[in-house]
Amino acid sequence: MAFKPFDLTGKVAVVTGGNGGIGLGMAEGLAAAGADIAIWGRNADKNAAALEKLKAHGTRVEALAVDVADEQAVIDAMAESLSRLGRIDTCIANAGVGGGAPLTEQTTEAWRKVTTVNLDAVFWTFREAAKHMVERAEGGDKGGSLLVTSSVSAIHGAPQNQAYAATKAGVLAMVRGTAVELARHGIRANAVLPGWIATEMTERLQNWDAFNEKAIGRVPMRRWGEGEDFAGIAVYFASDASKFHTGDSVVIDGGYSIF
Repeated sequence: MAFKPFDLTGKVAVVTGGNGGIGLGMAEGLAAAGADIAIWGRNADKNAAALEKLKAHGTRVEALAVDVADEQAVIDAMAESLSRLGRIDTCIANAGVGGGAPLTEQTTEAWRKVTTVNLDAVFWTFREAAKHMVERAEGGDKGGSLLVTSSVSAIHGAPQNQAYAATKAGVLAMVRGTAVELARHGIRANAVLPGWIATEMTERLQNWDAFNEKAIGRVPMRRWGEGEDFAGIAVYFASDASKFHTGDSVVIDGGYSIF
């Protein structure tokens, strides 16, 4: 049989925050490459709409209503995903939230809200997926891919959004440690760092002319990124094409970080 490095037929992926934006773009890429998928999201209507869109690719797709800020909900959702789809080969911790306030006005409550979703929930998601992957590897079926959506703010920082930048930097350290620890089981861990992407989180900025002129005008590709721009990287990290690629952080920002 010919080697098809990007063929995901028979593979199963979980994508948190998979009902819109970057997460849905990733899920579409995975489904188009042949993967069965479980998407997690809090909004039932968005889940249903994403489910119908993903089913058009002809693979099995499940949508679970999950609030990743609740540890037990993450534990239960991973178990349910396994029950419905039989295995998990790739787990993408994509769900995230932002903030926004001058440092002197930020509250501990707002800080905790961001750190719970963007850092704690990534830990819970990785941990639960890794339990299954390690158990499977110990039974002779090695392999697996853990991927987290970080941000270029992990590198550059984010004024008036320090919690967001801090959490996105924190997951990079989590990825590197996880990559080393789980490599003997054939399990990889990597991060994707988006730049300015047109999602619900950036909707206000998309409609701000001055921002588009000064920030997006600096992007060499001269546009906002879209969810579909992450389909390919998701397929790469879910596939055998990346079987020797681990502990890395891949920037996808249209060249913003280097210009």
